[in-house]
Amino acid sequence: MSGAALGIEIVVVFFLALFLLHRYADFRKQQRMVLFGTLLAWYLCFLIVFILPLDISTTIYKQCKIDHEEHPARRLYVPKFAYILTLCVFLDSVLKVCYKPWSYIPDGIMPVFWRVVYWTSQCLTWLLLPFMQSYARSGGFSITGKIKTALIENAIYYGTYLLIFGSLLIYVAVHPQWHLSWYELQTIGITAANTWGLFLLVLLLGYGLVEIPRSYWNASRRGHLLIKTYFKAAKLMTEKADAQENLEDVMEEVRKVQESIKYNHPLRKYIDTILRKCPVDYQEKMGRNMDDYEDFDDKQNTYPREKSLVKLHKQVIYAVQRHNRTRVQWLILLQQAMHLEDVAKNETSSAHQFVRSFPSTEPTSWLSRYFYTPTVEWYWECLLRHWFYRLLAVVLSLFSVAVVWSECTFFSTRPVLSLFAVFIQLAERDYNYLYIEMACFITIFFLCTCVYSTVFRIRVFNYYYLASHHQTDAYSLQFSGMLFCRLTPPLCLNFLGLIHMDSAISHQQKEQTAYTSIMGSMRVLSFIANGFYIYYPMLILLLCIATYFSLGTRCLNLLGFQQFVGDNEMTSDLIDEGKELIRRGLAPLELKPFDRGKKALVFSLCVCVCVCVWLSTKTTYAHCASPCCRHVPGRYLSMSSSRSRIFDDV
Repeated sequence: MSGAALGIEIVVVFFLALFLLHRYADFRKQQRMVLFGTLLAWYLCFLIVFILPLDISTTIYKQCKIDHEEHPARRLYVPKFAYILTLCVFLDSVLKVCYKPWSYIPDGIMPVFWRVVYWTSQCLTWLLLPFMQSYARSGGFSITGKIKTALIENAIYYGTYLLIFGSLLIYVAVHPQWHLSWYELQTIGITAANTWGLFLLVLLLGYGLVEIPRSYWNASRRGHLLIKTYFKAAKLMTEKADAQENLEDVMEEVRKVQESIKYNHPLRKYIDTILRKCPVDYQEKMGRNMDDYEDFDDKQNTYPREKSLVKLHKQVIYAVQRHNRTRVQWLILLQQAMHLEDVAKNETSSAHQFVRSFPSTEPTSWLSRYFYTPTVEWYWECLLRHWFYRLLAVVLSLFSVAVVWSECTFFSTRPVLSLFAVFIQLAERDYNYLYIEMACFITIFFLCTCVYSTVFRIRVFNYYYLASHHQTDAYSLQFSGMLFCRLTPPLCLNFLGLIHMDSAISHQQKEQTAYTSIMGSMRVLSFIANGFYIYYPMLILLLCIATYFSLGTRCLNLLGFQQFVGDNEMTSDLIDEGKELIRRGLAPLELKPFDRGKKALVFSLCVCVCVCVWLSTKTTYAHCASPCCRHVPGRYLSMSSSRSRIFDDV
């Protein structure tokens, strides 16, 4: 099995990263360079998480051999008549204790593997992904134009790095007591990157350790998810109306430009490129108003410049993507509300049969037909799910308490106070490699879930937002790849400190993992190894307390950013508003049963009804080409400020 486990995990992790990328990105519309860069970044980060337990078990096996090689001389000082018997007992104990783990990786493989994975991910996060991010977001019409724009946008970014690095080199060169080698300079660079990642890691981890168990506990409360869905509906409709308005404004600019630049103008090819990015209905509308046989006037001086067309192209891409994303999210939210309302209705059913208000027209699978029957669905949705979520919340809460305690005490090696170090050392005595690997994997997976789930939830000013169902834009995909590459190495290094396998923190002379060896000796910067790496993670305790009492959410709510706060009057009003919006959206479905071919049309009508109601509540009348538009007096609360879309759950 030497190396087989490593090869299997490499393949499995690749398909895992590919599956997640397919969930968030659109393979048909996204640029190949964006997909490749994001997939590579996610893949390398997931590799670190999955392969590190194998490295730990292999290191424990090597430490076992070292420990037994140090004692044979003492054990063999016995009388001659007992020499053979003692030797047999000694060899038997060695064979029983120091056996190879099932996932043993031969010498020389792991250092090369970690060096390739780590440095590739660091080149991605600090050099390539920022450039690719600017390239994908650029509105240029040619590859050269996009590269030029990306270089200009990243000039300050790269210039800052060069300035800091150059300053450090000058300081080292003129300092008489410092004679740093290339290895030590490399270690300083790694330490700087890990320090930046650890700073952000603690903030995200402090939120996730509390919010993930609490989210499952709240999901176990009857009716809580439905109320929160109503709240999300009110907020989403605000964003949807804003996206619709923004799209119409941009399309109006496109219409004006394409009417001024005729078919034989030198810039007409750029207009055609912009028109191909517009929605089909807008393309048809603008095509009907275009006279292709009208020549342009050379004397006219109102033609836009190429730079303004590049800016307009960028606005069109963003507006169309945002409009499509909010439309799909609203359809998904309608379906979620339908399901949760059905659950609420079926909870009081005495027939113990789950009945849907709107039966699905999709063909049922054989699994649903024979196993997940209406009776099984009723017991799961109305009875078992609540208790399962409650039990899961309790288990995750205990795990979070163990992480917080270990983060505050992992610097103590005598006595050992870190719970994870205690568990690993107990398993190490019996050399139960399978238990060691499973315990390490579950712990790292839990830490990554707390951190990565926060990354997937957070959204800032609509510039960064990971939306499922293939609705994430290129900028957000690559930004997430940058965050993963910067957070994963310090997270795994922090975990090695929790289990006392990082000598820079535990100060123990033990065999180091191959992962720690490529990080170099942190003693080059003693104030980082003995100060920041030990005491800064204790801040997690304060962050967990702040998250438990929802201090951040309440502060944002006071500042005008609408958040889900149960005891707030504005939240109650938004819940009522969202309930009314869901009712209006589902109203067309209650008319009569519909076949599969009409399902998309009816859902589109639901979206149209809600958007038109929202647009008609503005102070000025909004224009809508749909016959479902009706002016409804009044103004919704969630339209009072557009700042509510800046922060979602964080």
